[in-house]
Amino acid sequence: MTVTAQAPAPEDTRVSLTFAKALNTALADEMAADSTVVMFGEDVGPLGGVFRITDGLTERFGEERCFDTPLAESGIMGMAVGMAMNGIRPVVEMQFDAFAYPAFEQVVSHVAKMSNRTRGKVKLPLVIRIPYAGGIGGVEHHCDSSESYYAHTPGLTVLAPATVADAYTMLREAIRFPDPVVFLEPKKLYWTKEDVDLAALRAPFEDSAHVEDSAAEAEAAIGRAVVAREGTDATLIAYGPSVSTALSAAEAAAAEGRSLEVIDVRSIVPFDDETVCASVRKTGRAVVISEAPGFASVASEIVARVQERCFHSLAAPVLRVTGFDIPYPAPKLEHFFLPGVDRILDTVDELQWEDK
Repeated sequence: MTVTAQAPAPEDTRVSLTFAKALNTALADEMAADSTVVMFGEDVGPLGGVFRITDGLTERFGEERCFDTPLAESGIMGMAVGMAMNGIRPVVEMQFDAFAYPAFEQVVSHVAKMSNRTRGKVKLPLVIRIPYAGGIGGVEHHCDSSESYYAHTPGLTVLAPATVADAYTMLREAIRFPDPVVFLEPKKLYWTKEDVDLAALRAPFEDSAHVEDSAAEAEAAIGRAVVAREGTDATLIAYGPSVSTALSAAEAAAAEGRSLEVIDVRSIVPFDDETVCASVRKTGRAVVISEAPGFASVASEIVARVQERCFHSLAAPVLRVTGFDIPYPAPKLEHFFLPGVDRILDTVDELQWEDK
């Protein structure tokens, strides 16, 4: 009797990661891959950061590559500019979204303009990590949605991951990107957990012989939206912390017999018009969801772009569900301010269904 040897079962490389650990792993992997990558900011050294995103990096790579700074955001940003101009790839943490405002002048006047000012001769390959948005009951200056300031500033790439896998891959792509990136990390997602194939996520980065060789690949990867959930009746367009809310709304709508597609924008700047508009042309209706106040916002820009490009495919005006046009509220009032499932479904009901 001939016995045929069975092939070994494929190794299971899936692991359970939190959003925070995915970011931590991405930082560690890039620092290991490229000795020019440095990480600094307030309390990011031995403490590991307020949200522990840099936990263990100082111990592993030394205090020259992951170190604490004074409480001086403008100084942090100015130092990052000088480093990036001289062959280093700095990653800085602003600790909280509203803490970044003292550094805003440096970002607008120098970070965003250096490449244009030098006709592309001086690049600033730096990443500004900003824990942002609400959902954690933070006090004043610890929760804000500041994406519109950065998105309105030419010269900046603005990213907002919404999944554990994207937290890992998009941060590594941002670090390898040749121009400055504002990397918005939704605070309420830090403790969410997903099963991911970490080996598969690492593979594209490990195939590159050197970080410079993969800069073009990183540039091509940035700027893509994805269909997070397929649907046929209307499109929910969201980014960052609002994606999970949009998915919950789509799930609730399905129980009522309505099929909602969800688009995860991922990249605010550059914006993926093709993916977003393909979905809206298919469904004929759209709602944009964002935690930031609605006036002069990223949500406003998305509505304008969709209306301009999809006008003849729309069965109803594009609507928005956003934060209110007020300063960020006190923790006990936060749930009134943030877009929720009920507000989204109520807005979907306003999409002129009687004309369908």
